[in-house]
Amino acid sequence: MSVEVNWQTTRPTVRERTKFLLNNKLFSDVKFVVRKSDGESESKEVISAHKFVLSIGSPVFEAMFYGELAETRDSIELPDCEYESLLELFRHMYSDEVNLSGSNVMGVLYLAKKYMVPLLIDKCTEYLQNNLDPSNVFSILPTAEKYEEKNLVDRCWKVIDKQTETAVKSDGFATIERSLLEALVARDTLSIKEVDLFQAVDNWATKQCEKQGLTVNGELKRRILDEKIIKAIRFPLMKQEEFAAVVLQKKIFTLEEVTSFFQFFSLKSSPPLGFSDTRRSGVSYDICRCSRFKSVDESRWHYTNGLKDVIIFAVDIDIMLHGLCLFGRLNNHYTVTIEVKDIGNNLTRLVSKSGTFSSELLQHNSGNYYGFEVFFDSAINVKKNVEYRIEALVAGPPSSRGYGGFASVLSSGVTFRFSQTSQMQETNGTNQTIGQFPQFLFSV
Repeated sequence: MSVEVNWQTTRPTVRERTKFLLNNKLFSDVKFVVRKSDGESESKEVISAHKFVLSIGSPVFEAMFYGELAETRDSIELPDCEYESLLELFRHMYSDEVNLSGSNVMGVLYLAKKYMVPLLIDKCTEYLQNNLDPSNVFSILPTAEKYEEKNLVDRCWKVIDKQTETAVKSDGFATIERSLLEALVARDTLSIKEVDLFQAVDNWATKQCEKQGLTVNGELKRRILDEKIIKAIRFPLMKQEEFAAVVLQKKIFTLEEVTSFFQFFSLKSSPPLGFSDTRRSGVSYDICRCSRFKSVDESRWHYTNGLKDVIIFAVDIDIMLHGLCLFGRLNNHYTVTIEVKDIGNNLTRLVSKSGTFSSELLQHNSGNYYGFEVFFDSAINVKKNVEYRIEALVAGPPSSRGYGGFASVLSSGVTFRFSQTSQMQETNGTNQTIGQFPQFLFSV
């Protein structure tokens, strides 16, 4: 081996001189034998190293070379890693540098954990977070959970929640463990139609059958999925046509179950036992608006300190309530706290939203008005024929008001019924016919 003459003099820093020794036979006192594959064939390669350098960067290597049971061989075979990954581990230990890529980062993270190199662990997880997308999230999440990298795990679930439909169509989804699939379908925050989620789960079960060399059929797929996963898919949220066209042909349900589902779809009865009809909060909706006033009055609506505007409402079918509109005036700001409470459940608070809002021009069923929209952080399930109480504590300059309020409004196929609290003297004056809450923001 030819060595550069006076190589030390051209590398003025310790880091540069140590980096020069990476995979260099000069002064090397240990060799690592690892496998190297090029996709078609596999061979064994040797990486030259230096016990002292490795030991000052890793307590595991220190114990290996200088502990009570110190390794005496000068050639060590490592069957649990690839050449590229081990070389990058050493590159970091010799120079604080690392060349990460999609093909080596998992292997490098494994070695960084194994040999207790915390800075390299951080670099690997940062790389994974920066390169995380729906196409690779199901490949990265199991590793992040295995190594208990909480921040990376959380980031993976955020990607899955926001881009569920794309993520479950990725190659990595077909190979996830059953426990991960179970955790996925149970999440309330997914953004995917239930029929599309079912198709992805069915494809996963089909792959499992093929992997085990079994004949694919509905009964076998249901047994592989288990009742916990089947019951976590919210079949009652599907349209009847979707259920008939997609679910029935997979033959995972018994005749009795199919009958109960069609009774539910046709008669709007309670969902079949064990199946949820609660919408996932991540699903996007077409927002509908229910306007409860005939007209808008520019007369000043004052806000008395500590008194809330209150209205009671009920609907004739289940909806998702996303928020409300309130009146304001041109170029003004209002500080608001809105709460929605379930009257039939001892005024249990379902949602609370606070903030400062600026008035803008909004569209009313009979014209325009100045006001602002208040969207809840998560939409709430509003059940049919249940009374709910909305309270708004508003602080700010006088605003417009609605008048000629309707007791009942039909909007996008939903009938809203409005009434007022019996303790009117304890509120700011909103009632069925005048006051606040010009529009309800909802989806069916």
